[in-house]
Amino acid sequence: MKDKILLHICCAPCLIYPLKVLRESKYDVVGFFYNPNIHPYSEYKRRLETLVNYSKIVLLPLIVDTSYDVESFLEGQLKNRDERCLFCYSIRLEKAFEWAKKNGFINLTTTLLYSKYQKHEKIKGIGYELSRVYDINFLYFDFREGWQEGVLESKALNMYRQNYCGCIFSEREKFKN
Repeated sequence: MKDKILLHICCAPCLIYPLKVLRESKYDVVGFFYNPNIHPYSEYKRRLETLVNYSKIVLLPLIVDTSYDVESFLEGQLKNRDERCLFCYSIRLEKAFEWAKKNGFINLTTTLLYSKYQKHEKIKGIGYELSRVYDINFLYFDFREGWQEGVLESKALNMYRQNYCGCIFSEREKFKN
């Protein structure tokens, strides 16, 4: 086995392909869920429940940070209106790096790198910046190449699949028309 790696997870469907790649690369993967961006709270609970259930199936140790400070998240989103996604990526990844540092991990990556809908280069940049701050390796993988594989597997598992990124703004954009 290679080193342990902390994998920040946004949701269960986005975990499928990255977990496969990391395990094939012989990493000892530990999952980390911290996503105060998901709204409404019922959606947050549903995504978390789906992830917990899936992590049991694939025998993935899972750390769940259930702090859900919606007020601070929304304040940050409003202050950073033009770069709201960057704010969202940053707070979630920083929490993962903090946890990794406190718990002796030297490697970290994120399932955010799986979605073809995310701002991939921005996530990568934030990861490398936090890597320098916390002295933890940010391992970049372009998991998007397995997008279709993950979609098909999640459907075969009859897994709950959300239809918007998570925040109240992305929900509005999805359902506005």
